[in-house]
Amino acid sequence: MQLGGHLKIVEILKKRLSFSFEVFPPKNDQPMDPLLKTLSELYRFEPDFISCTYGASGTNKGRSKEVCESVKKSGYEILTHFTCIGNSCSDIKTIIKEYADIGLENVLAMRGDFPKGQQGTGGDFDHANKLIAFLKVAFPQICLAAAGYPEKHILAPSFDSDIVHLRNKQDVGAEFIMLQLCHDVDAYSRFVERARKAGVTVPFVVGLMPILVKDPIIRMTIAKGCSIPKELAAIMGKYGDDPESFKKAGIEYTVEQLHRYISAGVNGIHIFTLNKHEDVSKIVLASGIRVQK
Repeated sequence: MQLGGHLKIVEILKKRLSFSFEVFPPKNDQPMDPLLKTLSELYRFEPDFISCTYGASGTNKGRSKEVCESVKKSGYEILTHFTCIGNSCSDIKTIIKEYADIGLENVLAMRGDFPKGQQGTGGDFDHANKLIAFLKVAFPQICLAAAGYPEKHILAPSFDSDIVHLRNKQDVGAEFIMLQLCHDVDAYSRFVERARKAGVTVPFVVGLMPILVKDPIIRMTIAKGCSIPKELAAIMGKYGDDPESFKKAGIEYTVEQLHRYISAGVNGIHIFTLNKHEDVSKIVLASGIRVQK
């Protein structure tokens, strides 16, 4: 539903299933118009919010703010990604105040991926929990989200340690968890059970990656240390050399995955659009979760 005004995303999650999309800012030398066109098509589904990432390794920060401002002006709520990469405490205060001044009330606070060849964040904080704790004090009016990993963060030494870090992010101020890539709904259910036993009580929003092109899906999945369920592997094996048939089967698989996640008890569905709207629209319409206005 179109929100208008100001609203913290956690307030939606306390009431009902949320539905949202993720986009990313174009590179500095690329026009903004194609993304604005995509957003205008996504708005037809009246999403509860849009999230905007940074570019790789924290790049395109300025363009991320540009996207956020456009979404707010269109009457929809925005969730900006914000990382520790290259940010001092002074930088954080300045940047978040700029976001707050355009009406933004929701931030996904993460460590972020290290830039190539760098072994640290290059900022004042090395971990997301420290960033979240800082933001909670500096900007108490902002609703903070943290990232979660249903199949464990690839750098975490153990699943138990990852759950402890998730609990810590909640305890210092995160009000809901944005879950990263996970194709395996059963793995998600096991993760939720372990997290709840560890005292994680905040809502979970699942990130859903549409299955459209084989090779990028394989690359992204492996890069995140995630598994490929046998049903998805079967689609890759059967249609891997036939892009159109693969996309058709992948859309059907994604719709079923969306239904399975809702049945598993998620608090929100968040679709990674990769800045495309045509196939994403097909998935949303086939799922029945939203109609176009």
